[in-house]
Amino acid sequence: CFHKGATCVLKKKFSASQFWSDCRRYNVTVIQYIGELCRYLCNQPVKEGEKNHKVRLAVGNGVRNDVWREFLDRFGAVKICEFYGATEGNICFMNHTGKIGSVGRTNFFYKLFFPFDLIKYDFQKDEPIRNKHGWCEKVKKGEAGLLISKVNVKNPFFGYAGSKRHTEKKLLREVFKKGDLYFNTGDLMVQDHDNFLYFWDRIGDTFRWKGENVATTEVSDIIVMLDFIQEANVYGVSVPGHEGKAGMVSLILKHNASLDLEQMYKQVVTYLPSYACPLFLRVQEKMEMTGTFKQQKFRLVDEGFNPSTITDPLYFLDNSKKAYVLLTKELHEMILSAKMKL
Repeated sequence: CFHKGATCVLKKKFSASQFWSDCRRYNVTVIQYIGELCRYLCNQPVKEGEKNHKVRLAVGNGVRNDVWREFLDRFGAVKICEFYGATEGNICFMNHTGKIGSVGRTNFFYKLFFPFDLIKYDFQKDEPIRNKHGWCEKVKKGEAGLLISKVNVKNPFFGYAGSKRHTEKKLLREVFKKGDLYFNTGDLMVQDHDNFLYFWDRIGDTFRWKGENVATTEVSDIIVMLDFIQEANVYGVSVPGHEGKAGMVSLILKHNASLDLEQMYKQVVTYLPSYACPLFLRVQEKMEMTGTFKQQKFRLVDEGFNPSTITDPLYFLDNSKKAYVLLTKELHEMILSAKMKL
């Protein structure tokens, strides 16, 4: 803004209810969003004149497909430029075409200046897969792979201040040939046959269950389609005696809505493969967020699914009953003792 001589409007605190009023008051033409901010705007009660503003462009990252569509329907012809990048990274993408869900598109010239690849990743070992010769392998188009970006003079990686260990952790050496060096983004991406790129999941968020990789974003996108769900935070929890992590989802219900367990069951079994259907549901009143409006998962993962220590309502996917049922202490004991088949 300083460089271009543009006016920048800053507020001390984000207010979803006042957002569009502020845009009108200050004649805002470009807005920036992060994390779940667009969802907060869509969750506001519908008002008259929501399209009565001068905003033409929204730039940011972290908007989900369902929110993207609703945002355009409700708030008018705003061009959404979803981007991908990190402060310390040496690679970025931006969606200039408005393709819903994509973070951008690559081509021959882009890869010439910003060489990157999507490589196969082992979620159990938590490291890139290497073949018998010790080299990493690229994924096919349409498959999720770890995004890595070549480090060279034109695309340097300066690392983290005062932490050589963290800096080294983000670098991959000897990837495709001797002496090469790549920046490990820690993010899984998918490239389609038209060369559009899609954010799939963070490495730490993706988990394995029944030998399959489960992307939390995919599961969440299916669940938030239900009209009584406001937010869904998907994560994996450890279950004694079972390899991998079982799917669990923390739910925030819409105002004055109640949880329809029958509809929930029907939704997940219809649109998700069996290994991706969440085994546990947790209904919360408020979703914990990070400083950048992203869903917090760490505490939820640590707390697991124990009804003795969690005061929120918990439910379990009982395959024998083909339904979600209340997770009681007795049922919890049966799961821990392997008397209940998962």
